[in-house]
Amino acid sequence: MATEIPLWAPDITDAEIQSVGDALRSGQLSLGRYTHLFEHTVSQRVGRSHGVAVASGTAALHTVLVGLGVGPGDDVITSPFAFIANANAIIYTGARPVFVDIDRTSGNLDPQRVEEAITERTKVILATETFGNPTSIDALESLAQRHEVPLVEVACEAFGAVHKGRAVGSFGRASVFGFRPNKQITCAEGGMIVTDDDRLAAICRSLRDQGRPVELEPADPVHADAMLQHERLGFNYRMSELNAALGLAQMQRLDEILVRRREVACMYIDKLMEFPELVLPTIGPDTEMSWFVFAVRLSDPYGQKERDRITTGMRRHDVGAGNGFPPIHLQPFYRQHYGYARGDFPNAESIAARTIALPFFTRLDATQIELVTLTLQVMLQRESLLRPESEA
Repeated sequence: MATEIPLWAPDITDAEIQSVGDALRSGQLSLGRYTHLFEHTVSQRVGRSHGVAVASGTAALHTVLVGLGVGPGDDVITSPFAFIANANAIIYTGARPVFVDIDRTSGNLDPQRVEEAITERTKVILATETFGNPTSIDALESLAQRHEVPLVEVACEAFGAVHKGRAVGSFGRASVFGFRPNKQITCAEGGMIVTDDDRLAAICRSLRDQGRPVELEPADPVHADAMLQHERLGFNYRMSELNAALGLAQMQRLDEILVRRREVACMYIDKLMEFPELVLPTIGPDTEMSWFVFAVRLSDPYGQKERDRITTGMRRHDVGAGNGFPPIHLQPFYRQHYGYARGDFPNAESIAARTIALPFFTRLDATQIELVTLTLQVMLQRESLLRPESEA
């Protein structure tokens, strides 16, 4: 039976459909006006000078790392509790991912542990704002500046958030966004680098387009021959005009989308705050959260076995539920090639084993939230009855 309440769903209206149709009718389907407008709109929103649209968030990560000169022999510090693309992009460059354990409250990199991990080989700090929470990004920016190591803010899950009066996307040397269908806004597929560094922006624009000179415009016939000139080894990471048109229309609705997602999160909090088995998201008073997902955590007596039974049970009752991020260092590739083992990063492992992602999207209504919370409550009660009397 199909899941009646999905884990996530994009919020697409007639405005987005119209915008994509207009892009199709324009006759220019790559690196045209919609891409430029989308880049400008996003960069202006977060207070950056430049936006470089690319094909995905992963492409954005890879491009910015190459643009910063990351390569073989370098180390890049990052989190083991994140989407695997963060670490994969580091390996694409030939560099080595250096995992650092996370803070148990925010799920983000622990700044003190990051500082302890910096060596002469450290080329970049790649800091993810887990589930949209930007806590400690300012502290990471400060320590990166002290050690003269570029910080790349992986803001893929936090678009629209504000921390200590600054927009997410404005921290570090550069920031990266992703626009998949489960994000706050979507391009279907797409990503973007935003930065104030003129040289880095120019390099990234060249890299995304097979290393072509950045001054050229594909539609300019004067430069037809020069378009076959390539200044550096680049990639085919261009964002299509269709994806950009979709993203641009979503940007026009960003504030209403963020408000609605905040309302959904507040309804969840009201329903779940009395559940002693759950740890709810903790948002600092200096943070205006942008809700990417609504992820709760089972309290310490519970573990991965119980979490997996709960999420499986919810899905059997037509309620989408996910397990959050498994630790990257315990993925088969990383264990095989880098020798990581269970216990290397205990905070990340503990949190990952007990995280439950509940259905979360803009159009989720009060009745659906009631059904989700009641189903979760039944699954929690079942686990309580299954526990040995000595543990209850």
